[in-house]
Amino acid sequence: MVTQTLEGHHALVTGAGSGIGAAIAMTLAKAGAKVTLAGRRRQPLEDVAAAIGGNSLVLDGFDVTQPDAIAKGMETAHTTFGPVSILVNNAGEAPSASFEKTSLDMWSHVLSVDLTGVFNVTQAALADLKSHGTGARIINIASTAGLTGYAYVSAYCAAKHGVIGMTRALALELAKKGVTVNAVCPGFTDTPIIQHSLETIIEKTGRSRDEALAEFTKSNPQGRLIQPQEVADTVLWLASPGAGSITGQAIAVAGGEVMVG
Repeated sequence: MVTQTLEGHHALVTGAGSGIGAAIAMTLAKAGAKVTLAGRRRQPLEDVAAAIGGNSLVLDGFDVTQPDAIAKGMETAHTTFGPVSILVNNAGEAPSASFEKTSLDMWSHVLSVDLTGVFNVTQAALADLKSHGTGARIINIASTAGLTGYAYVSAYCAAKHGVIGMTRALALELAKKGVTVNAVCPGFTDTPIIQHSLETIIEKTGRSRDEALAEFTKSNPQGRLIQPQEVADTVLWLASPGAGSITGQAIAVAGGEVMVG
């Protein structure tokens, strides 16, 4: 049972309509936070809001690449629940292609969503977070792709490495304000994106589902996919009062796939 450790907090979660984002939003709500669910499509966000059952706000049309859309959403969130004190930057995309076949458009789009999007939303929420001071949190959902390299996702790796760099720099800037800034780095996680990738592998290669799944689990010493709830639980810990001295960290949730020392 999750205790009400976040009572009085207003958490904004981007990409909250499915997978990791949905798990984070529901977990923070169970811990007592009022949660703003931000994303582009309304129906998935409404489904998560229904699961939460109260103290949530749906912000559809929240495109992290568009400052005007972010500003409009932030104004609505502010009016409804007051200043944001916990920001979770989760929205992201991970298209794959060999480096040779990665177009400039794909490269630019991935960096726009996965890196500049984090910058955009953080800048929009920063005044709220600094005003709240001690207890405010910025938690960026990066990836093990921000700690190591993977073939065929060079743009994604570049973006997630950038997120971790920005996390560390901003942590130093905000340290004396009492605002912590951390990155959570999941390994391959059981989300709709991975399920779609499995189906693509099966269709293109004729492999069985178990054989396709092995492509994602072979790098995890535990031999499995990470569950969204495991990522959400890590976010909850970072958002809790007991994590006040944890800042500037990139925490791998990956079954030992990446060990940062």
